[in-house]
Amino acid sequence: MKTKTAGAAVAVRHSKSIWQRLWDQRYLMILLAPALICLILFNYLPMTGLYMAFTNFTPRGNGYLQDLLGAEFVGLDWFEYFFSTDFWRIMRNTLATSLLTLLFSFPLPILLAVLLNEVKHPKIKSFVQTATYLPYFISWVIAANIFMTFLSSGGIINDLLQAVHLTDKPISFFQHGPWFWFIIAIANAWKGLGYNAIIYLSAISGIDQDMYEAASLDGASRWQKIWYITLPAIKPTIIIMLILAVGNVLNTGYEQQLLMSNDAILDFSDVLDTYAYRYGLTNGMYSYGTAVGLFKSVVSFILVMAANAISKKASDNDTALF
Repeated sequence: MKTKTAGAAVAVRHSKSIWQRLWDQRYLMILLAPALICLILFNYLPMTGLYMAFTNFTPRGNGYLQDLLGAEFVGLDWFEYFFSTDFWRIMRNTLATSLLTLLFSFPLPILLAVLLNEVKHPKIKSFVQTATYLPYFISWVIAANIFMTFLSSGGIINDLLQAVHLTDKPISFFQHGPWFWFIIAIANAWKGLGYNAIIYLSAISGIDQDMYEAASLDGASRWQKIWYITLPAIKPTIIIMLILAVGNVLNTGYEQQLLMSNDAILDFSDVLDTYAYRYGLTNGMYSYGTAVGLFKSVVSFILVMAANAISKKASDNDTALF
């Protein structure tokens, strides 16, 4: 009887027009309106500036829209210019930094969350969580200063290397281009370690404890519980985080590169974000900077869709974002 009633309610709901359904839910729409207005104002209206990538835009003081619509249309000229000049160098630096960051920052939070779940002493667990989460709140200005101080010629890292006789003289870490990729990757992993671990800890907390008790009765060790219960249970969370990480593979940020880079290693530290910032804002080439940013956004969108499709096919339970 309940099934028939529910089916009838669904049929009536689908028989109504979209406007009737909106009117029936008008109070929910009113609550949604402020967030929707903010989304349109701050996320969608600025996207009109993407047209700038296909023009030779120059501010003339006549107003943003008038200058944009009056700019000379050049089609894909800026994209062709980018592909024929600095494309390979910038993509090399971006992918090297991003892939190394992914290599360090993706598995470490999973490992930390699993290990913290095994800690039974609440005070020790709380202390480790706080200590690992704290760097997330530190600005990149302070974080960059910490790394530059530690890795300087008179820093603690060089002192330790010389103390154990691994080197005879201080190493100039920020004068070797490829080393900069590893420094940025380690800094990114250190800063986001605690925050990402909390996501996995939340997933672990939702695991049915009866499964662990049953495994204990069967004589399973801690390692077996982790391998056969914990990791499979948080697999959907891991896949979703991986999809998001793949989609952000080109989003290396620019604060850390700008703060820790120098002219000696610019050929290795310049990534898509800093390149677009330098040409688009510093040099006043607004159309060129927009074209570089649009290229990055399109590639990121394709990567997200591809990772989501692969995940949907590879997962037994269709674990995916959409």
